Amino acid sequence: MEILQLFSNPNFWFGVIRSMTPILLAALAALLAARTGITNMAIEGIMLFAALFAVIGSWISGYALVGVLVAVLTGVGITLFLAYFKIKMKADEILAAIAINLLANGGTIFILYLVSGDKGTSSSLNSASLPAIHIPFIKDIPFIGGIISGHSFLVYLAFVAVFVVNYLLFKTPLGLRIRSVGGNAHAAESVGVSVKKTQYIAMALSGVFAGLAGAFMSMTYMTIFTKGMVAGRGYIGLAASNVGGRAPIGAMFASLLFGFFDSLGNNLQRFAIPPEFIYMIPYIATIVMYTYFSYRRINQKKRRKAQIAKLQVEESGH
Repeated sequence: MEILQLFSNPNFWFGVIRSMTPILLAALAALLAARTGITNMAIEGIMLFAALFAVIGSWISGYALVGVLVAVLTGVGITLFLAYFKIKMKADEILAAIAINLLANGGTIFILYLVSGDKGTSSSLNSASLPAIHIPFIKDIPFIGGIISGHSFLVYLAFVAVFVVNYLLFKTPLGLRIRSVGGNAHAAESVGVSVKKTQYIAMALSGVFAGLAGAFMSMTYMTIFTKGMVAGRGYIGLAASNVGGRAPIGAMFASLLFGFFDSLGNNLQRFAIPPEFIYMIPYIATIVMYTYFSYRRINQKKRRKAQIAKLQVEESGH
């Protein structure tokens, strides 16, 4: 019964939104790259680098927003580096992404040691964190106010970004070019679309959201940088992008589900449940959901092929 009472507690749902935000930002980064035919599997490493440089930037400047800006520039820079190897050098983006992720695991620790003399956390650096925003009137609404109000601006920015990216992809000429390049690059090039330019633009936008996700991890989710703090959220963001059909609104709902299980795992720590199982919950949910939606997608393709074959038989009969 105590576990069921969690769902009537606004703090639990506040935690759901908090947990889903870095996944949602990572999912937006993944789908923008995927829409141009590139798999940005380096989001995990980009988030880790961005989280570290956000802390360093805010520590040096004394301003939290400078840290966010540094994180965004870090995300864009590393993503364009990946894009260069994929687009210009014709390298395999998966292998290049794995190299970036491995570099992030060791490189962030090395940079942290050079800056702070510590290999574990940035607690010795007096870095800034993003303040909570208490929305007037909404904060006073029972239950709802406790869920919606009190987050940092990056949370609200993530939700606004969903609709901005949705408008960009489906209502603007740039979005049409991005989707056409991802759908059929040769056909897009035949009508005058610059495939390489479009891919670089999409990858830069992908880097913006990956950088914001990293900044959220070290300036809101936690107020310091710790070794390996991204903890697979970049990969979960990739899964959320695919589960959501590579559409911003779909990715938002998929991220909400992942955030729900992440928050559930955090809250279950107070009960007599083995901690190993609790830590597994978000990743088990990722595997199960991705398997289910992949199964559905395969069945839809089979039904579509069967319908086409049926129509062809009927037309040949006439």
